[in-house]
Amino acid sequence: MSVSSLSKKSISKKSEVFDDGGFANPIVDSNTAGGDDALGGGHNLEAEKRKNSEISIKSNQSRKADQVKKSESRRSNKKSLSSKRSEQSKVLKGSTGNSQKDDKKASRVSGIPIWDLCINSAKRLESSTEVKKEEISNASLETTLLFVGAKSSGKTSLILRFLERDEVPKPTTALDYTFGRRSRDANINKDIVHVWELGGGMALSNLLEVPVHANCIKTLSVLVVVDLSKPESIWATLESLIMVIQCRVKDVLADLAKKDPGAATMLKEAKLAQYGNNHPDLKNLDIIPIPMVIMGTKYDEFENRDSGHRKLICRTLRYVAHHYGAYLCFYSAKNEALVARGRNLMNNLAFKSEINTSTVTDPARPLFVVPGMDDITQIGQVSDGSSRPLLSQWKQQFLTNFPQEKEATKPDDPSVDPKFNEPTVDSARKAKDEELQQFIKQQERLARDEARQRRIKGVS
Repeated sequence: MSVSSLSKKSISKKSEVFDDGGFANPIVDSNTAGGDDALGGGHNLEAEKRKNSEISIKSNQSRKADQVKKSESRRSNKKSLSSKRSEQSKVLKGSTGNSQKDDKKASRVSGIPIWDLCINSAKRLESSTEVKKEEISNASLETTLLFVGAKSSGKTSLILRFLERDEVPKPTTALDYTFGRRSRDANINKDIVHVWELGGGMALSNLLEVPVHANCIKTLSVLVVVDLSKPESIWATLESLIMVIQCRVKDVLADLAKKDPGAATMLKEAKLAQYGNNHPDLKNLDIIPIPMVIMGTKYDEFENRDSGHRKLICRTLRYVAHHYGAYLCFYSAKNEALVARGRNLMNNLAFKSEINTSTVTDPARPLFVVPGMDDITQIGQVSDGSSRPLLSQWKQQFLTNFPQEKEATKPDDPSVDPKFNEPTVDSARKAKDEELQQFIKQQERLARDEARQRRIKGVS
């Protein structure tokens, strides 16, 4: 057997070994020399496989790099496109020569629904405004009514009829407080009105600082009650009490203006709005910037007076109410129609309910005048004819016909009032009063003894 044939057999065996390893049958050149060359061909296959693997990895990496570059390119394109659209929308918004239809088309072309955004924004604003209005309307209302007037003028009876309480009126000693509540529709919240009554006329007017303060001035209403059956006390009651109320309100508003200037201005403007800017008497009036009522009680007794006196009293009260910006309302607890009208007015002040604004100025009927609905030409001129202010002229004419009685400036002593009896306290008070009297007598006796001693020394 020749050497060449042995070599071929050896190569074929080794090829079978490589086939078992999973490789394809190697193509061996017949001119290769010996087995070592054949083994070297197997190593070349492994190297080629590694090379192909490396090439595949590099191709995958390059493919991923290309994908990253493409995504970055798309992002940059989107940014440039959005910036172009933004510029286009600005140009479209700034243009005023086109019609609304053209603007809408242009906005759609730019890709931004401008008019839809505007409509949605307006709807949201309207919805939030309605919610706020509903919250305000559902919130509980809290107001204050202050009743002032002369003694036995009917203030307590007026309050009891307003609150619909079936009680026997009792004299008010100093400053009395009560309250009323009312539900609105099906709302669980209840409106509250704080009711204050100042007793004793002018004697306790310094107590007005209690109910009239900055916290309630925005919702405060004052009712000045005068007894129509006693014209000899009408002017004194009006002049003194309105002056005190005006001064107190002025001081409170001055303090309020330092903390909340807008609130003080709003009260004044709201009051002047009842008259309007074109009212002929506006410059000659001294309007108090809170709701005020001049309530003339006991009309059932007043209507039987002389017609001339009745006419003078009606005209005077109309002018005073007009001068200070107050309501004028005649009232009688014995007339249900007048009770209903008075309660309607007080409900308006307390709970902001609807009010009947029908004006009545005929002296033969119970008067009812709303602020801003009267004027001097309708009231009539005073026969004085002097250059003094109109209020002074009306005062002089009224006092000439009805001289005023002087009101006691010292309040009654509640300790001697039988309705305030307290046996334990009264007995202790009596014992202290007796001790005080004994001490006073002892001091007087000592003073007399000292004076006698000084005279003796002076003679000697």
